[in-house]
Amino acid sequence: MKYVWLGCLLVGSQLLAGTQDSEFNVNTRYTVETVVLSGDGWTSNVGAEPRNDRINAILRRDILALIGNKLNPEALDRLATRLRREFHAHNVERHVVRGKNPESVQVVFDIDSRPTRFDLSVPKFLYASQQGWNGAVEGVATVATHHSLTAGIVSDSDELAERYAGVIARYEDTSLAGDRVRLGFQFESYHDAWSGNTVAAQPGDASVGELYRSRQNFQPEATVMLAKPLSLTVGTSFERLEEEGPGSEVVAANAAFATLRYHESLEDSDSQQDLDAVYSLREASRALDSDFVYARNRWDFRYTLTKGKVVIIEDLSAGVITGRAPLYERFVLGNSSTLRGWNKYDLDPLGGNRMVANSVDLRYGLLQLFYDSGAIWDRNDSATLRHSVGIGLRQGIFSLALAFPLREGRIDPVLILGMNY
Repeated sequence: MKYVWLGCLLVGSQLLAGTQDSEFNVNTRYTVETVVLSGDGWTSNVGAEPRNDRINAILRRDILALIGNKLNPEALDRLATRLRREFHAHNVERHVVRGKNPESVQVVFDIDSRPTRFDLSVPKFLYASQQGWNGAVEGVATVATHHSLTAGIVSDSDELAERYAGVIARYEDTSLAGDRVRLGFQFESYHDAWSGNTVAAQPGDASVGELYRSRQNFQPEATVMLAKPLSLTVGTSFERLEEEGPGSEVVAANAAFATLRYHESLEDSDSQQDLDAVYSLREASRALDSDFVYARNRWDFRYTLTKGKVVIIEDLSAGVITGRAPLYERFVLGNSSTLRGWNKYDLDPLGGNRMVANSVDLRYGLLQLFYDSGAIWDRNDSATLRHSVGIGLRQGIFSLALAFPLREGRIDPVLILGMNY
């Protein structure tokens, strides 16, 4: 019960901290006349300029979509978040001022891009009554706007079949080809702990990778903006696993990977639609000096409709693994985001090499309702479709929810509390 009270207090504090424009009070009857971006020593009137090298084509298109339409404060907040990420800005403030024409306004975004700065964030802080506490803390140092270095710590038993705890470090350069190419390098080092369910389920044959006590990953990658809504990330993962048991054998799980992302946003006077699609492929082979040979395919689709206080989100995921993959690559359902309310160790303590999942979220103001369904299984096994429902409160990324797995005989609600980007 104390977690419910804590969640209510946090949600209440967010509501009391609402933002107001300092210039004058506006509402959705005003039309956006123009959008101006203002940075350190530069200003860009997006609608009046044919091109600006500081703004990529996708961002420019989405800004132009606001001009001529009714003022939408939520859309402006989302754009401010994107600008902060795109410019690696310390802060982005938006102001709404009177336009030149009647019933029109001008939107100004002040971008505080300090040459060198340090930001601290908490991308995950989550409690689930089945998996316990999970969290991550990251510090990001940004130099000359386009170079960022991230260091962080993490302890997570929610995402994979294991609990992994350790450190991450990441470098990114976004200054190539007018921001159309990003280069990155990531290092991860984790210690791994396993539940008794997973240890007991470990097969005696080689169909599933062995348990490991630690793993390290070196991962160079590059992201290219192929077209306005489409980007491609390619790279190589050099992974080392120290297996459990006497001898502590070290094995390699090196893989090449590619991720294709599509994002489209359609906005009119009273609603916004967002479509996100991701296809990812990871393939390990002897050519990469890997002790595992496998291919991991995953498809993710998300459709979001926002209309006033109503938000409807449809998520669909599917995955297939062929060959013998390490345990961290296997699919998991029954956590804080998929088949909420089910226990992943009851569904498949080792994870599966086949997966399909669907989630539908309905939000109205603070209220959140959701319905999940999905199945996880191994090749040559039969798939069992399971369902769950839930209700909760959500403010921004913070959520307090009770999830109920739908099964015969009993009702076991699961508490999920916290935030997860």
